[in-house]
Amino acid sequence: MGWATGYIARLKEGETVSFRPRGNSMQGKIESGQLCTVEPVDAVTLEIGDIVLCKVKGQEYLHLIKAMQGKRFQIGNNKGRINGWITANAIYGRCVSVDD
Repeated sequence: MGWATGYIARLKEGETVSFRPRGNSMQGKIESGQLCTVEPVDAVTLEIGDIVLCKVKGQEYLHLIKAMQGKRFQIGNNKGRINGWITANAIYGRCVSVDD
């Protein structure tokens, strides 16, 4: 059970969620503690550069789609680190707003 497990469960039920993630891996796009609103998403609408709530190798992230290859998505942070490749079933929502 990770930091986003409850939010993921709500997204799967079709709810929009808001939370304040901590950390600096998305600095420049999301500062630590900013309010992020995440909506459920249809994978066919995803694009490179979208910020998504997802799981990569069992870890939960609010990170960027860095590349797409067929039905696979490469996830990484805003500092150049790549987390790995996932399929749409590991993407739970897209960040639609970031506020103080």
